[in-house]
Amino acid sequence: MSASSPPPPPSRPPRQLALALEHRESFEREDFLAGPGNEAALATIERWPDWPAHAIALVGPEGAGKSHLASIWAKRAGGRLIASRAMAADAVPAELATGALVIEDDGERDEAALFHLLNLAREERAYVLITARRPPASWPVALPDLASRLRALPVVTLAAPDDALLRAVLVKLFADRQLAVGDDLIDFLANRIERSFAGARRAVLELDREALGRMRPVSRALAAEIYRLR
Repeated sequence: MSASSPPPPPSRPPRQLALALEHRESFEREDFLAGPGNEAALATIERWPDWPAHAIALVGPEGAGKSHLASIWAKRAGGRLIASRAMAADAVPAELATGALVIEDDGERDEAALFHLLNLAREERAYVLITARRPPASWPVALPDLASRLRALPVVTLAAPDDALLRAVLVKLFADRQLAVGDDLIDFLANRIERSFAGARRAVLELDREALGRMRPVSRALAAEIYRLR
């Protein structure tokens, strides 16, 4: 190298491409974390088939555990799960073939199909569990008869997690990704993220991606760096 040559730039640690590695959250009963905000919903699922009606609604915010409870119930009842947008009037008898059905409402629904399904379920004494973010009675529905059916549905509500449950959820979400983390990281996140199951899920996903990209362990130090930039 000649005396006039500029010094080479300082080397930086390479940033690894964060791959979307497949991981699966466990929806088994033993992995459901109970707390004051979801105990009533869990008790309802476990009390089946002793329900106040053959069709009920499970209502709560995003990531509150509705799908987890619905999966537990479907396994117990031998039922199947379907998104509301996938329902069609000509397929309703087939959907109820097992006598138990979970409808996960996604905001789009065929009103005629849903009305037909609720009527058929009542006639055949089949069980229907509807999961939704808003109570069915508040849905914008054009069919008056369907609106009446929805107003009559018993509603069980899941609330936002308390402090202890939020910490437990964070630990579980990290464990689902096969990541063992320290209490210092859990405490740090619990005091900074949105206090919801969805907020916990987003925080864990972001930390995992950043750790992969920077080739660093998931830690409080990494979390502090990420949150300092906001």
